[in-house]
Amino acid sequence: MTIDVTQFHDVFFEESDEHLQDMEQLLMTLDVDCPDQEQLNSIFRAAHSIKGGSGIFNFDALMNLTHVMENLLDKARNQEIHVTTGIVDVFLQTLDVLKDTLSAYKEKTDLPQAQIDASIKVLEDTLAQASQSSVSDHSDVLECTSDTNTDEIDGFGFFDDDDDYGVINKVSEDDLDIDAEIAGFGFFDDEPSEAEGQLEVSDREINEPEQVEKNEVVDEGFGFFEPENLPVAPPIKIEEAKTPSQPIVKPVKPKPKAAAKEAASIRVDTTKIDAMVNLVGELVITQSMLSNVGQEVEGQIGERLQLAIDELQRNTREIQESVMSMRMLPINMTFNRFPRVVRDLSTKLGKQVDLVIQGGNTEIDKSLIEKLVDPLTHLVRNSIDHGIETPEKRIASGKSEKGTVILSAEQKGSSIIIGIIDDGAGLDKERILQKASQNGLPVSPDMPDSEIWQLIFQAGFSTAEEVTDVSGRGVGMDVVRRNIESIGGRIEIESSKGEGSAFYIHLPLTLAIVDGMCVSVGQQIFVIPLLNVIESFQPTSSQLKTLGNEQVLWIRDRYWPLVSLTQLMEVDDGVTEPTQGIVVLLESSKKRYGVLVDSLVGQQQVVIKSLEQHYKKVAGIAGATIMGDGKVAMIIDADSVAVNCATVKNSEVSV
Repeated sequence: MTIDVTQFHDVFFEESDEHLQDMEQLLMTLDVDCPDQEQLNSIFRAAHSIKGGSGIFNFDALMNLTHVMENLLDKARNQEIHVTTGIVDVFLQTLDVLKDTLSAYKEKTDLPQAQIDASIKVLEDTLAQASQSSVSDHSDVLECTSDTNTDEIDGFGFFDDDDDYGVINKVSEDDLDIDAEIAGFGFFDDEPSEAEGQLEVSDREINEPEQVEKNEVVDEGFGFFEPENLPVAPPIKIEEAKTPSQPIVKPVKPKPKAAAKEAASIRVDTTKIDAMVNLVGELVITQSMLSNVGQEVEGQIGERLQLAIDELQRNTREIQESVMSMRMLPINMTFNRFPRVVRDLSTKLGKQVDLVIQGGNTEIDKSLIEKLVDPLTHLVRNSIDHGIETPEKRIASGKSEKGTVILSAEQKGSSIIIGIIDDGAGLDKERILQKASQNGLPVSPDMPDSEIWQLIFQAGFSTAEEVTDVSGRGVGMDVVRRNIESIGGRIEIESSKGEGSAFYIHLPLTLAIVDGMCVSVGQQIFVIPLLNVIESFQPTSSQLKTLGNEQVLWIRDRYWPLVSLTQLMEVDDGVTEPTQGIVVLLESSKKRYGVLVDSLVGQQQVVIKSLEQHYKKVAGIAGATIMGDGKVAMIIDADSVAVNCATVKNSEVSV
């Protein structure tokens, strides 16, 4: 029987990505002074699994590099070499090359062969040097790991202490017409090394031989093969011989076959989930239409119909929430890459930085997670480069020599707030104003701090004294804001000179559904995202001031630009006099302003439809939705509308 193994490529790529992420996290937390044995075993097993899968698919470059890395890891986990910070650095650098190599196979592009060869050379040199230096340090290693379980057989973590027999599932080459290595799913080499393939008992006593758990073998095989389809070799039992180095091996009666465990999760293509989200959105719209029709039916039939519609509404809402939860992932998926970023950059800049992660279990839409990586990376790098001072400067200013960067996430209502906070030098207001003036940006001494901080998001803006490979070219912060705005978010900055800075990113929970305030303008209904709404009120004539030909509002001890949706959206019969309508105060990433509407209809959760995809891009509009009466309502883009606002300066306002 011939198996087309290419059908398993996607599964291999996904699981290899997970293995690489796990390895990086474990290496980042590894205590080089006293390495945890289980951490080293886990890192080794992850590398071994990638090597095995690479052999199955003939990804030779990936297999060769992982094999050399595995040799060094095997020496480390067996306490044959002493793990140092330098060795951890080599492992981390190797992971970077492995990621690039895996990506090349995935995207079917040219392999980074020069990097692979260089990495193999570094690993081999490191292994040779570590093996020589470890002889004198071996007693120290044993002393550190004296509390660990030294009775464990080198079985790659497949054998449990509580079982009496070791069962090894194997597939012969006759059963599968593919490379011989697939017979062991890449777990066992054709010529087993002393560390991997042999069960040695020469220097330790074996009391209870251990057993391979079937599910672990299947998991390590990337889920390609079902246990029922595998020929099972007779189990073996190892008894201690009179000469410890020569164990007696004899067949034993197999145990009854255990029932296979059900999978705890399945992998589903995101396009299928997107299609389901869209269908559920249509179901919500249909249910809303039925609700409106039901209100027109009177009598007993009307009451019964309304009860059924209410039940349908509850069920539809639960289905919607359940489907949306399928797209939600913990933000740790993004946060977990930053310990490495902080470690590498702080070392490069000669700074000492602790990274604290808070709220990593906060869930957010998968599409948002993918688009957050670049903005967060830039903000974290900025905190270390521009924010955190050198140890000498921190001590001179009365601080501890080690700085702290906090990466946090929390959910507030229908929004996610991500914080990047540091205890560094803070933003320099005078320097920002000076640089902005040099760049020709409109500034004034009486600008509030919140507006001054926003100047750093202007294209080409940088206060760095010199250009380095880390920063100084004025490229990045404008891209950060643009990327955040593209997913419906905004950024706020708080800073105190000498004490630190905080960047807060406000995001919607999902891009598929928005909680909005429905407002009427003439005969039209518009939806304003609640994420941008501050408050609403009916203004008095005393709150209206004049700026040239523009009207502005005086409220909350400041002047607010005022935008009329009637004029902006060219609605014929909308209100144009502020005292006759309602003003909704909005906050975008660019500025704060008021929007004049006829009246408030109420809050509602709506399903977003792309207007650009079905019609064309419309200025000031983020999308559309279908209301319960079947009419289309436009969803306001707060950032786009802000462009139409007048710039308000207190000195120019006529009272």
